[in-house]
Amino acid sequence: MNVANYLNIIADQLHPYMAFIFPTGNGIFQQDNAPCNKARIVLEWFEEHIDEFHLMTWPPNSPDLNPMEYIWDVMERQLRAQIPPCPNISTLRDRCLNIWYNLSPVMYQKLVASVPRRVAAVLKAKGAATRY
Repeated sequence: MNVANYLNIIADQLHPYMAFIFPTGNGIFQQDNAPCNKARIVLEWFEEHIDEFHLMTWPPNSPDLNPMEYIWDVMERQLRAQIPPCPNISTLRDRCLNIWYNLSPVMYQKLVASVPRRVAAVLKAKGAATRY
């Protein structure tokens, strides 16, 4: 994702969506610190629209505690292990859906149960890196 594409997405899609969902301007948009998100022109765009919705600040070294990241990793490993590689986007979609639908419910339960432990590890490390 480059800056121009990201700016087009926030202007053409995010902006109308936020105006519709939060017509009083009380919406909050969250993004991470990807380079295209932190580009001066993007931050200036958000400043110009500050009355319409707010941009949540994001610490520079914030830990990612979202269990979904683990699920994406599991899915990617399973997808990459399949032979032959996906020949087209349709096959890729079908394989991703197959993997998604066959993920173990136990895995989800373990991920949810791990959240308090992961938060405690981040607090203990004072926001620094953890093994999660």
